[in-house]
Amino acid sequence: MERFWVLIPAAGAGRRMGADRPKQYLRLAGRTVIEHTLDPFLDHPLVHGIVVVVDRPDTRWQELTVSRDSRVVTAAGGPERCESVLNGLRRLAVQAAPRDWVLVHDAARPCLSRGDLDRLIAVLRDDPVGGILATPVRDTLKRGDERDRVLETLDRSHVWHALTPQMFHLGELTHALEHSLAQGAQVTDEASAMEHMGARPRLVTGRADNIKITHPEDLAVAELLLRRVQGTAG
Repeated sequence: MERFWVLIPAAGAGRRMGADRPKQYLRLAGRTVIEHTLDPFLDHPLVHGIVVVVDRPDTRWQELTVSRDSRVVTAAGGPERCESVLNGLRRLAVQAAPRDWVLVHDAARPCLSRGDLDRLIAVLRDDPVGGILATPVRDTLKRGDERDRVLETLDRSHVWHALTPQMFHLGELTHALEHSLAQGAQVTDEASAMEHMGARPRLVTGRADNIKITHPEDLAVAELLLRRVQGTAG
């Protein structure tokens, strides 16, 4: 029987936020960002367990009630995101099988909808490779030069904006990340590691409001989105 696991890399410092703490611990709609991020997975009946990857000196994670949930385990982060994800996969391998599915999701994406999560699993569970949530690019794209002058307008007809979760088999994703790191390849997300191995991950259309909190203004947008969902649920 296939099982589904979740991996949350949460070892980043989030320096672009200019805050006094990593962005996953900022307050958002009455709770921390990472607590909102974990909600759709903790509420999903198919999710067997969750690995949260945190920085070694991190003391804030253990202060959260969710860190003591029986379904949640932790792993130590690495210098870069790809190394943190690899550490999480190795921790997961203690209890998961190589053909189990792993959904890797950014700690700073607290607005993932249940509909998107259900769709990702439904579309990919029989896929030979796996894939990612993504949205087709809507805006006009420009390629610039070193002086920030426009060189050309790019064709956006087949360009997508990558989101998370990104869902792949545990064994294959582990091998892809190990190979990419050994080759010195630039790995910006899990899909790029799979692409480096010659795989072609599937694109699953997701909602554009699955935003990643990167800048201070993103926090206000996420608060509005979450309060809208809470109001609808109420």
